Amino acid sequence: MKRKIIFMDVDGTLVNDNDIVPDSAAAAIKKARKNGHYIFLCTGRSKAELFDHIIEIGFDGIIAASGGYIEFDNKVIMHKKVQNEDVKHLVKYFNENNIDFYLESNGGLFASQNCKNHLRKIIYGDNNLDSKKRAELDKGMNPFIECLIEGENLIRDDINKVSFLGSPIPIETIKEEFEGKFNVIPSTVPAFGKNSGELSIPGIHKALAIETLLKYLNLQREDTFAYGDGINDAEMIQYVNTGIAMGNAKEELKNVADDVTDTHDEGGIYNSFKKYKLI
Repeated sequence: MKRKIIFMDVDGTLVNDNDIVPDSAAAAIKKARKNGHYIFLCTGRSKAELFDHIIEIGFDGIIAASGGYIEFDNKVIMHKKVQNEDVKHLVKYFNENNIDFYLESNGGLFASQNCKNHLRKIIYGDNNLDSKKRAELDKGMNPFIECLIEGENLIRDDINKVSFLGSPIPIETIKEEFEGKFNVIPSTVPAFGKNSGELSIPGIHKALAIETLLKYLNLQREDTFAYGDGINDAEMIQYVNTGIAMGNAKEELKNVADDVTDTHDEGGIYNSFKKYKLI
C-alpha cells in the first residue's frame, strides 16, 4: 500500500477526557508506522504539554499550538510566537478581570497565581468521583497540573498560545477585546469545563500547517488522513483527502467530515485504521 500521511489531534481524539491514551490507539499508531505510514500529532497543545505517555508512542513529527509550530525528525520547520505587546495586553486584561490562565511555550507552561488551585477544583471537584475515574485523573491530568510553573514573570517572548479557565466574562466579550490579535475559541480540553477557552495567533490553523509540512516533505494531499473531535479541527478535516471525526466529536465537525468512527474509548482510532487498511 502506498504510504499515507495521518494527522492526529490529541485531546478528545488520541486521549480520552482524563488524558489517557487507549491501548488500542497506541497499538494502531505503532502498527501503522511499522507498515510505512507517516503519523503526525496535530494539536492545539504546545510542545510542553505533549507528555511522555503521548510522545513515547512514537510519531514522525509534530504540529502544535494549533498550527503555529511544526517539527519533523526533531527539526523545527516553523515556529510562530505571540507578539510581546499582545502578551502584555492579555496578562493585564486577565488579571484585571480575575481570569485564571496559563501561557504556553515550548519550554514550559507559565500559570497565573490561582491557576493550579482552580484546575484542581475543576478536575477533582466532583464529590461523586469513583475510584476508577480518580485513578485515571491521577495518571492523566495530575501530571499536567503539576507541570504548571507559578511565580515566574508572565511577560515573555516565547509564547505560542494561551489557555484560560472558567471565565466570569463571556467568551464573546473576550473575543471582542482581542479582535485582530487572537483567535478565541472554547477550550478543546473537555475536563476544563464551561467558560474556558484558548487564544491563538490569528491567520494560523492546522490546515495551513499541514499544507506547509506537505510542501516541505514533497508529499501529496491525496495521501492524507486526519482524525479530530473539536471545532478547531474543522479546517484540518476539510483540507485532507480523508477527514475522520471521532464518535465523541462535536456535531459541527461530524457534519463536515468524510467519515465518523467510534469514540476514543471504543477503539475509534484502531477501528478506523483497520477500515482504511492502514493496519
